[in-house]
Amino acid sequence: MVHRCRVRSFVACAATVVVALPATARAGMPSVGLSEVAGMRLEAISFFLVGFLVSSLAIKWLWNWLAIDFAWLPRLSYLKACGLVGLWGLLFVIVLTMISGARELMTPGAWKKNGATYLLTSVDEPQGAAPGSAYERFDHLKQLSDRLRQFAAEHDGNFPATEAELTNLPEEWLVPNQGGLRYVYVTGRKPADGDVPLAYEPSIDGGKVLVATCAGDVVELPFDDVLKRLANRTSPQAE
Repeated sequence: MVHRCRVRSFVACAATVVVALPATARAGMPSVGLSEVAGMRLEAISFFLVGFLVSSLAIKWLWNWLAIDFAWLPRLSYLKACGLVGLWGLLFVIVLTMISGARELMTPGAWKKNGATYLLTSVDEPQGAAPGSAYERFDHLKQLSDRLRQFAAEHDGNFPATEAELTNLPEEWLVPNQGGLRYVYVTGRKPADGDVPLAYEPSIDGGKVLVATCAGDVVELPFDDVLKRLANRTSPQAE
């Protein structure tokens, strides 16, 4: 019996010394470890487990403290406290899922996924706007219209005489995702011309097109109306 105790003490001391002494690093020796993603997941799981166990211990202490004054409360073991905390966690998940579902039903398409969370979609941006959609075309033409009006404000109320005078980037005069179609730019106009077309999309089938007016508005008009507005003014010159 004494011999076994001495052996156990020796093994315990040896293990303590091995753990306490720093390991000698040798150059070229392989190092086995977790990847960065696996390490982050392990840290997250460890943090969750520590929080879960500490919360269970706090619930056990609080429950048994209340049981001193309320005799009808049964004593709570640590294992039962863990089960109680786990049950509460599941109930919270169900409630949050119901809230998320109700939010999506009341405001369909208002939220878009951003990594692990969700962000509120911009009011001006329609959900799932496809490339070349009306929104993208409107936004591009509006930016071009703003640049034209800024140019006029800096040049005594005169719009640029040519497209190149505004910008050296040809793509700014291209309709987004429309196979290389260019905006039609009407020269010789001034901001005071109001609703007269300044730049507009070319029409292939004679349908509606987006038009930037001299007043700075971007509107959708039938192509025939665009031609009528141009005809009502003194011979504009289009490029």
